[in-house]
Amino acid sequence: MTEPTLDDFAFKTRDKLRYGDTDRLGHVNNAVFSTFFETGRVELLHVGEAPPPPGTAFVLARIAIDYRREVNWPGEVVIGTGVEKIGRSSIRLRQALFYNERLCAIAETVIVLMDEASRRSTPLPDEMRERLSALVIGTDDTTDG
Repeated sequence: MTEPTLDDFAFKTRDKLRYGDTDRLGHVNNAVFSTFFETGRVELLHVGEAPPPPGTAFVLARIAIDYRREVNWPGEVVIGTGVEKIGRSSIRLRQALFYNERLCAIAETVIVLMDEASRRSTPLPDEMRERLSALVIGTDDTTDG
């Protein structure tokens, strides 16, 4: 798969770099990248396009991060988030992290909609599926059932 550019993502958000994000080597610690990707997911799903219905919640089922470049304080990062695939109860997101307009990391994330009472996965509502379909990137195989 080709390296993404910021223009590949319809949904973008920013996060401030904090001095406390750095490690002994002077760059942003790799664990903080996961927090940046969380910011992108939360703003897309909860604040933006597809908040979970009452009685449900999104849970993180998987995250895989490929690191490309280091990030240094100070400044900010831009997180691009797009929907790669919509499943019965899950959403696979593709995300990318940019610092000074350069790609620094790519993530593939799987989020599952969970019923809060039963603690089990629950189907995505049709309205949510429609709204997320507008954010699909990169592939023709976007939905399951």
